[in-house]
Amino acid sequence: MGYSGQRTGPGATWDELSEVGWARCDPPGLADLLRRQNGVIGRAAALRHLSPAAVRWRLDSGRWQQPCRAVLVAQSGPLSEMQIIWVAVLWAGQGALLAGLTAARLDGLTGFTDQRVHVLLPAGRHVRSERGRLPMTVHRSRLLGPADIHPVRLPPRTRLARSLVDAAAWMATDDRARAVLAAGVQQRLVRVQDMVAVTARSARLRRRSLITGTLGDIAGGSQALSELDFSRLVRDYRIPEPDRQAARRDAQGRRRWLDALWEEARLIVEIDGFWHTDAVAWWNDMRRDNALTVRGYRVLRFPAFAVRDYPADVARQIQEALRSGTTAVPPLARRDVTPGR
Repeated sequence: MGYSGQRTGPGATWDELSEVGWARCDPPGLADLLRRQNGVIGRAAALRHLSPAAVRWRLDSGRWQQPCRAVLVAQSGPLSEMQIIWVAVLWAGQGALLAGLTAARLDGLTGFTDQRVHVLLPAGRHVRSERGRLPMTVHRSRLLGPADIHPVRLPPRTRLARSLVDAAAWMATDDRARAVLAAGVQQRLVRVQDMVAVTARSARLRRRSLITGTLGDIAGGSQALSELDFSRLVRDYRIPEPDRQAARRDAQGRRRWLDALWEEARLIVEIDGFWHTDAVAWWNDMRRDNALTVRGYRVLRFPAFAVRDYPADVARQIQEALRSGTTAVPPLARRDVTPGR
């Protein structure tokens, strides 16, 4: 998230960035506010502690800078990522909140990057037109109640369940939308039911149907994106519903989790991501598959890209395996949809 040349990381504090010698001379109330906001302050707030002449002197001397209209930063030089975020939310004014991926990343989500700061405003709120080169996107919503807004965290932001649902709605692709919902649960940051509640409140939510279906799949045990693709394949090709993330004990008595299990047909399907190319992980998988085979199970393994890009081939092999293991499986069928997309 670039702004004005080289920058420090998001974890840097304003105390580490400021010129401590002169910063200590600021009024205590101003110093406390700057400390809470990583050295970023609105002009109106600064004028409650300093005279207009004192503010002008700090700007003219280069000790402070004004990256955009009505927002000041109490340091010279490049801004940190957290300072850029504070500048964006203060520029947007009263009632502005960080949202989407920006808020979710601050609350611990990993694995997703975004070069823009996402700011959410109440519907009908107008913002200043002059924002310099701020890398930000402004969204608006009619639904911003206590259930959506975190009561204490700074910078002000939406609660994590709302942040992830909004991030899914604003993603560039459906796959990215599904992935961010799955990641929130997989990383143990949020409960599925909280995201379901957010989705239920918003009748006009973009991708509402996709988000609702994805959350249903996650609630059923699918947490990785590849497993969500597999859930869709099962529905689209009318394959009997398997047990998801079924637990079985290995020869050493350790609990192992299977991606999909049809117990009657003694069939197991495993979906492999890129990490399975690691030699040690590959051998561990082979050893587990061998142990299951010895116990009378058949194991089909598919790479994640095959489930996504070649669903018909994957479905055909599963159906053939099910028919050979039980007579209670209907012929291969397909709905009038484009599966895997």
